[in-house]
Amino acid sequence: MTQPTPIRREDQRPLLLDLFSCAGGAAVGYARAGFTVHGCDIADRPNYPYAWHQGDALEHLARLIATGEIARYAFVHASPPCQAKNTLTVGTNRSRGWGGTHVDLVAPTRDLLDRTGLPYVIEQPNGQAEIRKDLTLCGEMYGLGVIRHRNFEVSGCTIEQPAHVPHRGRVRGYRHGRFYDGPYVAAYGNGGGKPTVPELQAALGIDWTNVREELTEAIPPAYSEHIGRAFLAQTALKVAA
Repeated sequence: MTQPTPIRREDQRPLLLDLFSCAGGAAVGYARAGFTVHGCDIADRPNYPYAWHQGDALEHLARLIATGEIARYAFVHASPPCQAKNTLTVGTNRSRGWGGTHVDLVAPTRDLLDRTGLPYVIEQPNGQAEIRKDLTLCGEMYGLGVIRHRNFEVSGCTIEQPAHVPHRGRVRGYRHGRFYDGPYVAAYGNGGGKPTVPELQAALGIDWTNVREELTEAIPPAYSEHIGRAFLAQTALKVAA
């Protein structure tokens, strides 16, 4: 009987590659789940809390594959730019002629991830991004102060879909000139009754960056902690089998 391949470890923790990392919303969740995390982002991210490489994420991944260094990793998380097909771009902005041209990096990201042979997830917001919606997470599932639906294409493992908890009310802010109150804050943009930075931090569960742009782009750590714990539990069962 063929034995399972032992999970790759660094200091006894499996190593995870976090591509298009931003300031580390996903990274912190994976670290809480039990991973050592290495990030990569093209922008300077001094607030990223773990080992980090500045550069093009796809070029970095291609280099890791070419050199064989990718074998050090157990799992890959990727959040490629999503502006081309997110709800705001394809809805309000396009109808009003706002915004510019955006690059869709989902397909080239998937192509490279498939070459790694590793389990991975690709994360995207609601919209028309061409990913399988194997998993959809919402802030209300974790008692957060944001709704922030995020979809995940999952490859190489299975992540249980939590029950979608009914929302408790509206997202606070202005809509078409009218102010609505509610239990959630709008974690995007600046105007229209948007939350303060401390409110964003509290709502997302993020305290290591106070940069609004980083907060409005971040995945709540609770999401990736759910994914990471599920993956590690499956892996432990496989290794023990």
